[in-house]
Amino acid sequence: MAWAMNRIESAFSKAKSEGRSAFVSYVCAGDPDIETSLEVCRTLIKSGVDVMELGVPFSDPLADGLTNQLAAQRALESGTTQADVFDLVRKIRAENDTVPIVFYTYYNLMFSNGLDQYIAAARAAGVDGLLVLDLPPEEAEDHLASCEKYGMGTVFLIAPTTPSDRVGYIAKHATGFVYYVSRTGVTGVRDDLADDLNEMVGMIREATDKPLVVGFGVSKREQVRAICELADGVVVGSAIVNTIKENLGDTAAITSNMGTLVSDLVAGTQVR
Repeated sequence: MAWAMNRIESAFSKAKSEGRSAFVSYVCAGDPDIETSLEVCRTLIKSGVDVMELGVPFSDPLADGLTNQLAAQRALESGTTQADVFDLVRKIRAENDTVPIVFYTYYNLMFSNGLDQYIAAARAAGVDGLLVLDLPPEEAEDHLASCEKYGMGTVFLIAPTTPSDRVGYIAKHATGFVYYVSRTGVTGVRDDLADDLNEMVGMIREATDKPLVVGFGVSKREQVRAICELADGVVVGSAIVNTIKENLGDTAAITSNMGTLVSDLVAGTQVR
């Protein structure tokens, strides 16, 4: 198990040693097509992201707002398959062996082809962690066993509505990091941060010493900085995905706009 955890652990401890929080980016694999997706991942790494969350395109992404739903749709319409997603990870790994890759996925995509086989294949390709949006830890026994068997990190979500006695239970099953969804509802850019963020982060901190990241709705450097004052990492998705949507058909414009945005947001992680 150590090898998988090392990339995730190393990313958070490296950020901490540099007086900042980790920057976690989200894009959907294969958006808008698999070739451009590789350029997008290269751009993210070059722009300084610490952890890459890759959405696995799915026809029913129920946790995602419109921006990320459309990204999954573009990926599927361009013909992206599960094999393509694994191949994308292998190509990234051939160029970069340090940035952790976490799949942001749904249970059916794993279960339908055999859970064990899926996790083994993801691990072999170079995936470090799995965030399964629709799988609560109470129902994750088989998933947790397979992840342990293949040295795959697990990430679970905590929501603003999660009661305090359940926070510890969820955190206990996360071997990679804990992801606090700072808003109820689906993914998407918001103008302001949640009022109870400080209080919720404090409650989660009391329950676990695992790295804690905060996401959903983050799009500006000030928001990144405010979150990084409190948490070990910040997740930005929709704002990054929008740079793809706004420049479809022009890979150079996608990577240039994304590079500018992400470099600016990453600068907001420096808090000490």
